[in-house]
Amino acid sequence: MRRAWIAVVILFAACRTAGPSADVQTLLTMPQPEIDKLFMSSPPGPIPNGRAEGTAIVEPGTPQSPEIAAFINTFGWQGKIFDAANGTLINRLGVAGTEGILAKVYLGKSLIDGKDCIVLDYSKTSVVAHHIRDEIRQIGPNTYLGPVYWDNKKLFYFALKF
Repeated sequence: MRRAWIAVVILFAACRTAGPSADVQTLLTMPQPEIDKLFMSSPPGPIPNGRAEGTAIVEPGTPQSPEIAAFINTFGWQGKIFDAANGTLINRLGVAGTEGILAKVYLGKSLIDGKDCIVLDYSKTSVVAHHIRDEIRQIGPNTYLGPVYWDNKKLFYFALKF
C-alpha cells in the first residue's frame, strides 16, 4: 500500500514540474477573450508534419489552468503526430503516450470566424471521437493554437509545439 501512495505522489509531482514550453505557458495565463482574438488574427500556416507536444488550455487566465494542463498532459493527452503527406494525424494518449484516435487533416473554414484554418476532422475516422472537430492556426514558429469542438460547440483551446 505504501508503494502505491509513493507512486501517486511521484505522478502528481510530475504533473507540477512537467509542463508546456514558455510561449505555450503564456497562453495559459491569457484571458479567454485574448485567446479568441489571437486565434482569429492568426493565419492557418502550413499543414504541420511530425510530432507535436500538446497542451490543453482549460480555464485560461485562472490560477488552476497550468495545473489542469499538466494533469491532462500527464494522464490524458500528450500531443499529436502529423503525417502531412497523407493528410492524417494520430493522437498520443495516456501516461505511456500510446498512439490512437486517427483524424483527417485538411485546409477548411473555421467555425469561429469563417476564415481559413487547418481542420482536424475525426468524423469519418473514429468511432470514439466522431463528434470531435479541432481547428488550428499558426501563432508562432512551430506553434499552433486551436479550439476543440463537440458537435460544433466550442469546448476549450489547445496548443501544439513542434
